[in-house]
Amino acid sequence: LYQNYPNPFNPSTKIKFIVGDAFYASHAHVLLRVYDVLGKEVATLVKDQKSDGTYIINWNATNFSSGLYFYRVTAGEFTDTKKMFLVK
Repeated sequence: LYQNYPNPFNPSTKIKFIVGDAFYASHAHVLLRVYDVLGKEVATLVKDQKSDGTYIINWNATNFSSGLYFYRVTAGEFTDTKKMFLVK
């Protein structure tokens, strides 16, 4: 899981992750979710089986308030979370 770009962003940002050796499998069930600062899930960006490769997901946050958000990817037993800032 990479840091989103740009960060801070307005109104959209790209989130990049790689499925492959880091997950010790040729494919994985991937969940990519966005949470607000209180830990409430506000968006599910990916909920799918993904094969080896690099993925870039665009999140358009036009309908969201400015502030701190967290995004978490889960693939198999791998989980990582990063933070991002929406500035309007």
